[in-house]
Amino acid sequence: MTTPPVPTDVLIRTYGPGQVPPLLDTLTDIWADAHPELVDNPDAATAGLSVPALQRQITGHLKHPGFTLAAAYTQGSAVGFGYAFPCTAAYWFGPVLIDQVPAGARTERLMGLCELAVRPPWQSQGIGTRLHTELLKAIAPRWSSLLALPSNRRGHDLYARLGYAYAGPYRNSPDSPEFDLLLLRIR
Repeated sequence: MTTPPVPTDVLIRTYGPGQVPPLLDTLTDIWADAHPELVDNPDAATAGLSVPALQRQITGHLKHPGFTLAAAYTQGSAVGFGYAFPCTAAYWFGPVLIDQVPAGARTERLMGLCELAVRPPWQSQGIGTRLHTELLKAIAPRWSSLLALPSNRRGHDLYARLGYAYAGPYRNSPDSPEFDLLLLRIR
């Protein structure tokens, strides 16, 4: 596969919950391209890291007030997306971590960043940063938090550039993989 030229015509569009269902196949295709190590991996699927699990996750999150999806397009094709919603600290951090995060993350407006994925040929070109910025604009949080697999080095590099800091290990359930919980205080 040849690498496309650096896109100069990237368009970022935002969507509310009612506009997302027709985009699900495109979103999961982008996610699968961005995470080839998880596709067709039985251990990842068992841990809930699969295309069907992502479709269920997105569909379940559509019910959250303030849900916002940002998608990046270049030359008429979707090349990346991210989605987030405002949430409570109790919902996002759970009982194990809530006392371990800064007080502001527990009491001020919090954004849960659920996914941020860009197709590999378009990574490292600022698209992830632009998607993140659009979500911050739409949701206007004082804090943002996300979960990242420790093995996701490219993601960790992006999140560090965006200002996120490690806040502790996190598991969705006792048998799920361990994630890194990352936090960003918005200035």
